Amino acid sequence: MTNIDYIKKHVATAAINIQNTVQLLQEDCTIPFISRYRKDKTGNLDEVFIEQIAKFQKEYEVIVKRKEAILKSIQEQNALSPDLEKKIQQSFDLQELEDFYLPFKKKKKTKADTARENGLEPLAKIIMAQNNDDVDFISTKYLNENIINEDAALQGARDIIAEWINENIYVRKQLRRLYERKATITTKVVKTKKDDEAAQKFSQYFDWSEPLTKAPSHRLLAMLRAENEGFIKFKVEVDIDEAYDIIDALVLKSQNKTTSHVQLAIEDSYKRLLNPAISNEALQEAKAKADANSIQVFANNLGQLLLAPPLGEKRILAIDPGFRSGCKIVCLDEKGDLLYNETIYPHAPQKEEAMAMKKIRSMVNSYKIDAISIGNGTASRETEFFIKKIAFDKPVQVFIVSEAGASVYSASKIARDEFPNYDVTVRGSVSIGRRLSDPLAELVKIDPKAIGVGQYQHDVDQNKLKEELDNTVIRCVNSVGININTASKHLLSYVSGIGEKLAENIVQYRSENGPFQDRKQLKKVPRLGEKAYQQGVAFIRISNAKNPLDNSAVHPEAYGIVEKMAKDLKLTVNDLIANKEKTALIQPENYITPEIGLLGLKDIIKELEKPGLDPRKSAKVFEFDPNVKTIKDVKKGMVLPGIVNNITNFGCFVDIGVKESGLVHISQLKAGFVSDVNEVVKLHQHVQVKVTEVDEDRKRIQLTMVI
Repeated sequence: MTNIDYIKKHVATAAINIQNTVQLLQEDCTIPFISRYRKDKTGNLDEVFIEQIAKFQKEYEVIVKRKEAILKSIQEQNALSPDLEKKIQQSFDLQELEDFYLPFKKKKKTKADTARENGLEPLAKIIMAQNNDDVDFISTKYLNENIINEDAALQGARDIIAEWINENIYVRKQLRRLYERKATITTKVVKTKKDDEAAQKFSQYFDWSEPLTKAPSHRLLAMLRAENEGFIKFKVEVDIDEAYDIIDALVLKSQNKTTSHVQLAIEDSYKRLLNPAISNEALQEAKAKADANSIQVFANNLGQLLLAPPLGEKRILAIDPGFRSGCKIVCLDEKGDLLYNETIYPHAPQKEEAMAMKKIRSMVNSYKIDAISIGNGTASRETEFFIKKIAFDKPVQVFIVSEAGASVYSASKIARDEFPNYDVTVRGSVSIGRRLSDPLAELVKIDPKAIGVGQYQHDVDQNKLKEELDNTVIRCVNSVGININTASKHLLSYVSGIGEKLAENIVQYRSENGPFQDRKQLKKVPRLGEKAYQQGVAFIRISNAKNPLDNSAVHPEAYGIVEKMAKDLKLTVNDLIANKEKTALIQPENYITPEIGLLGLKDIIKELEKPGLDPRKSAKVFEFDPNVKTIKDVKKGMVLPGIVNNITNFGCFVDIGVKESGLVHISQLKAGFVSDVNEVVKLHQHVQVKVTEVDEDRKRIQLTMVI
């Protein structure tokens, strides 16, 4: 089986699209570049499809490498028969390959190894042949200084048979199918931990049982965490009689004097070897699926968060609210640079409200502030009410911004490098302000896991989580495009083909030579070669460049085509851009080249209509109910405005302006069945919710959107 055949089994597209995509990936083309600028080669595959092709290509390479290692190992043991070699060569299932390899794998000394050393393998073969032999009598021939009686001889023979059954590829396959269909996960509380305060959040699983296939990802991960923290014990099992029936059907040949010994070996093999191994396999497979599900939820949420509406280049006064320690204020210019910082104390215990109002008014006027950004943590609502009491000389919009991860950023090396002369409180306030002007540019500086928009992100495979979140960030950054003259090195590092080192070089070049005037100048950046230029150049934007196409998503390789389009219409490129009437006259089929086909040309025409259009919407002001400040103010039956601040498989959490977010269960999102929460709500969406239950003691609020 070729790599293309293998990938085609998993990805629903034509073989030629897969072949071309694999070739582009092998030529070190990035996924954003391929999906945007090589559509004609890939058959218009989007980034998700291309990521899948890349994943299954890697998987294929892993399988081929593992096959080579297995064949080499068995060959070195002089045990590779032509039949076994053929089976291994034809298999592209890692689990099956490991089953083939199991009898030849180096392992700790087993009971069967000891029995073989004591000369009992011939006796095991006689029993396994299942002829009508008097094995009790035959066993006397195998007594020696280590095997002192017939029972010991027969036990040793059964140990060998148990290992053979364990290594039987058909037995393992059939049992796996049984576990896939009928395995049950059962949990019991550890009695000594039952009353622990930390255990109570897992009380649902103190005595729990359900089919493994029916356990949703969040529930399985919760059980695994509870077990990991020592609060419960659990097992994965199937009906033992059904398991024995499967093995009997494959192993037992007849009913005679040997049958009872084979049956004892079957029971031993299942209890001691097969059940522990295959139940663990079933659990690991279920965990892998739960991980994938949880990672996808996190990645979807992160993508929505990164592409949240930006306010744009405005002067912002940002507040990190607090009570005793005061509210940390920063004033930022249009580029997000720090102009001024101050601390005010409008709340208890100081209650310097009049002085704080005077300072805020003064800062808003002095620094020509357009908007105020307030972090949504401690004292957020109180600070919002305080700000809204101030009579400003001009309209100033007030926004509540998520603080998630701001403290992680403020203590990071990135923040120290940006603001070496300021403490963490100032850096945190700057982050709150910048998140309003451009969430994407600011949030890329924070480890995605610290943003806290997932479920059980610390319990899943961390390597897979990092890979998926990195892909999500790359996808978002390149879908928007970045201004090369204002972007931080952290934002630049996610641009297609750039990476961390080249991002540093770009920033260094910019500081030494001033702003970039055109895209060609990128080639002058040290170590930025032709390949990196090809992959990254179209994802950067240069406003007010000599060539207006430098501020668009048109790739420089297509500039000549655009110039020809303009010439044929008797226009300059400047006159063609954003001229819908003229771009509508362009017939793309007239401009097809060996490199750029119809799909690429349609993209170019679309881009010419609205060059450099930011796909994100504009930020909107949101107001919580002014009568609801704490959970004590929340009453059953209230209808409140809220903001979706987290999405999981079982529902979404909504911020209604109190410290505790409320849960809207998936069944309460809308009338009728909902299979995917993302079909109904998006992160940061403004919604109306009704309170259905309030539990002050447990700090839990249940909500519904079916109003």
